[in-house]
Amino acid sequence: MTGISVRGFAVASATAVTSVGAAVGVASGDQQAPVEDIGVVAADATLLAEIPAGTNAQLHTASLTQQAESQSTAAEAEIRRAAQEAARVAAAENAQERHEAAEREREREAAEQAEREAAAERAAQAAQSASASADIPVQSSYTKAEIQAMARQIVGADQFQCFSDIVDRESGWNHTATNPSSGAYGLMQALPGSKMSSAGADWQTNPATQIRWGVNYMESRYGSPCGAWEFWQANHWY
Repeated sequence: MTGISVRGFAVASATAVTSVGAAVGVASGDQQAPVEDIGVVAADATLLAEIPAGTNAQLHTASLTQQAESQSTAAEAEIRRAAQEAARVAAAENAQERHEAAEREREREAAEQAEREAAAERAAQAAQSASASADIPVQSSYTKAEIQAMARQIVGADQFQCFSDIVDRESGWNHTATNPSSGAYGLMQALPGSKMSSAGADWQTNPATQIRWGVNYMESRYGSPCGAWEFWQANHWY
């Protein structure tokens, strides 16, 4: 309904009310028309006619539009904020992963360096032992004291007691000791005894060869004669 039709409707309504009032007055014998009442009705009708049709609908639509725009702006801001937060988290995770990878690489390099240094130390000790044992004359027989003297020359001073403790229990310093059930042989009771040939072909008769092999075995398997002795105490074999 347009604004013009509303105004026409209001005027027509006021006219109808006026006519009805006049008719009522005549019918009742009152020749005076109710002017005040008619004026009030006409005024109210005129006031109604001044309200444009659709004003409330337009205001409501404008309000909804403004609300929708505000919500859209807020949603866009939230999307931007979420995207920025996701990017920040991803960057932090990538940085942490790079840091952990670098740390693992440093640990690997340190372990390799330590292993190289340990291998170099073992090689130096083996060379020293070989040089020392080369100065020991070969004999047809050896006493316990003589074999122990050989060991003191070959084994490091800080490791000799551990080495001695093992040999005491394995063979009693008898370089030809043989286990009748297993066939283990020599000072360290190598099994089989032929393993000691890696230290020299005279492994069956030369205590120095057996001692060199024993030191190398203990260092390669347990890190040192003392490491081998710790294992022996816990397990009674090495």
